[in-house]
Amino acid sequence: MLATIVVAFAATSVSASPARPLSIRVVGNHFVNGQGRTIRLIGVNRSTFEYVCSSGYGLYEGPVGNTAIAAMKRWNINVVRIPLNEACWLGLPTVKPRYRGRVYRNAVIGFVRRLHAAGLYTILDLHWNAPGSQPADSQQFMADADHSPAFWSSVASTFRNDRAMLFDAYNEPRMLGWGCWRNGCTTPDGRRAAGMQELVNAIRATGAKQPIMLGGLGGAIALYGWLAARPRDPARALVASFHSYNFAGCSSEECWNASVLPVAQKVPVVTGEMTEDDCGHAYIDTYMAWADAHGISYLGWTWNPWDCASAHGMILDWNGTPNSVGIGLRDHLATLADEGAIGP
Repeated sequence: MLATIVVAFAATSVSASPARPLSIRVVGNHFVNGQGRTIRLIGVNRSTFEYVCSSGYGLYEGPVGNTAIAAMKRWNINVVRIPLNEACWLGLPTVKPRYRGRVYRNAVIGFVRRLHAAGLYTILDLHWNAPGSQPADSQQFMADADHSPAFWSSVASTFRNDRAMLFDAYNEPRMLGWGCWRNGCTTPDGRRAAGMQELVNAIRATGAKQPIMLGGLGGAIALYGWLAARPRDPARALVASFHSYNFAGCSSEECWNASVLPVAQKVPVVTGEMTEDDCGHAYIDTYMAWADAHGISYLGWTWNPWDCASAHGMILDWNGTPNSVGIGLRDHLATLADEGAIGP
C-alpha cells in the first residue's frame, strides 16, 4: 500500500539568498522582517506545480525563470504563493517517473531560490493530494493521513533554514467541523484525514520554525472558530489563512468584521487567494481597502494568463499585462508602493 511507502532522498537545505537576506516571523498579530519592521505580505499566486506534473505532460507550465519573476516584480509584490502536489513531491508511483521525486523537488527549489534572489518571500501550499493509491489530481476534503504528514516532513526538512518562507498546511479544508479540522477524522468518502495538529507536528519535528498558515473551514472561508480550534505550536507562529471571493461566502464587510477581524486581532491573517468572477475589480478593490485598514495580507489568484471568469487568471500574457481583474490589483499595489506601504 502507498500508505506504507517510505520516500528516501538526500535532503537539500535551502536558505534565502545571501545577496539580499530576507526574514519573516510572527510577533503577536503581525509579521516582522529581519530588521524588526512590521510588514504585510502582498502578492500573487503562481499556479502550475500542483497540476502539471500529475497531469503527465511536464513539471510546470509557463516560464518560471528570472524574466518571468521580473515581470511579477513590476507589480510591486513582495511574496509569491506556490501551490504544490504531494504525490509529485514525494515521488509516488501515480506520477510519471520523469515528473516526480527529485526532479520535481529540484524544480520547486530552483523557483524558490530565484524568487528569493529577486527579494520575494514565498509561501509553499499543499494544494493537490490524494489518499492511498489514488492519483493526486485534485483537492480533497482535507489533507490525507496517508501522505500529507510525510509531505510536510519532507518539505519542512528541505526548507528548514529558509527564513523567507511560510508553509500553508492545506489549501482549502472542507471538513464539516473544527474537531475534524484540528484532530483529523474519517471523511465523507471513507478516508482518513490528517488534522492540522498532525501537520503542524510534522513540520515542527524537523526543527523548522517558519510561520504556518492554517485555512479555515468551507474552503478557507470560515474563520469564526479558528481561534478556539487552533493547534498547539511550540514555535508560536500560526497564521490564519482566509480566501476571499465574491462568489464563495463571507464576501461582505459585515462578514469580514464578524469572522475575520476578531482573528486578525490575535494572529496574522493572510488572504492566500483573492479574486472575483465578473472580470471586474470592484470586489477586490473593496476587500483590499478593508484589509489595508486592518493590517491584513493578501495575494491575488492567480498570476496565469487564464480566463478571468472561469479560471480566475489575472494576466493576459507572461509579460504581466493585467486583464480586467488584474488591473485592479496592479494599480492598487502601485499606490501602496508609492506610499511606502510594501517592503521586504
